[in-house]
Amino acid sequence: MARDGHRRPNPFAGGGLDRATDLRADPKWLSDRKSDPSSRVVPVWRSRSLVREPARGLAGGAGDMAYEPGFLPPAAAVSCAEPRGEWVFLGLQGGDGGPDGGRALFAAEVPGPGAPARGGALDGAFDGALDAAGEFLDLRRVGAMLGQRDGSLLAYARAIVIWSRKHRFCGTCGSPTRPGQGGHVRRCGDEACGAEHFPRTDPAIIVLVTDGDRCLLGRKSIWPDGVYSTLAGFVEPAESLSEAVVREVREESGIEVGSVRYRSSQPWPFPASLMLGFRAERTGGELRVARQELADARWFDRADFARRREIGLRLPGRVSISRRLIEDWLAG
Repeated sequence: MARDGHRRPNPFAGGGLDRATDLRADPKWLSDRKSDPSSRVVPVWRSRSLVREPARGLAGGAGDMAYEPGFLPPAAAVSCAEPRGEWVFLGLQGGDGGPDGGRALFAAEVPGPGAPARGGALDGAFDGALDAAGEFLDLRRVGAMLGQRDGSLLAYARAIVIWSRKHRFCGTCGSPTRPGQGGHVRRCGDEACGAEHFPRTDPAIIVLVTDGDRCLLGRKSIWPDGVYSTLAGFVEPAESLSEAVVREVREESGIEVGSVRYRSSQPWPFPASLMLGFRAERTGGELRVARQELADARWFDRADFARRREIGLRLPGRVSISRRLIEDWLAG
């Protein structure tokens, strides 16, 4: 495997949070932390993340980043998070003086259509609990404007909250579930069933296909004009990662590939994927766009990227691993 992903993490990775998995099984410790004033709650509303402009010039500030996470103290979160008490323990944030190696961080869902004001900005809803805390924004939109650790934390909170919301009823028998292990498992309330449901991540490959001095990019009809990106798709059951790369490229473009090489990976909490980045070389086949998958696909040579404004080519946003796959190839 290539080592570049470890040297320079992609957005939403590289958070370094101590997830303290051993503490998830200690209900008393979790209960105490939920009432500890030093703990903090990461709220999620309609799958959006609470962010605010960072305090400039302070030690530990966000530097040139446009946003940082917005946190709620436990006393404020109690009045606005639902279901009440069903916070998910994220881990310990070191260096804040907590009694167990850092302050405890939790994720919680803020329900209802009327919590934030228009545009995601917060008003005095929920008795002012959210007042002046920031605004709820789409993490895809602001991910590239967050620090590495901040983006990772918000991605983690978003993914686990959405998973918990979608598993409040047992997928086996339909009975209500209840949380355990600090929110990292949901157990069926019907003792006759007893099924346990755990957070899942769906693996998806994303690949830059090259052919000498050119690379293959595609676009979907819903994307902004001119945006082209690398090919991608979910890994199917009983399929290896390299097999998924070969199949997806063939299905979407008619191109045959070999020399599949892993580059790096990226958590993609929209809602719960892990993007596994590869580079592969064309070995045969002619470009034939699968219109049910893509609106267009074409080869671009290095000169096209140098004059992309002239030809109307737009790259995917910096929040995506796709952008990195392209830029790493151009720099190579």
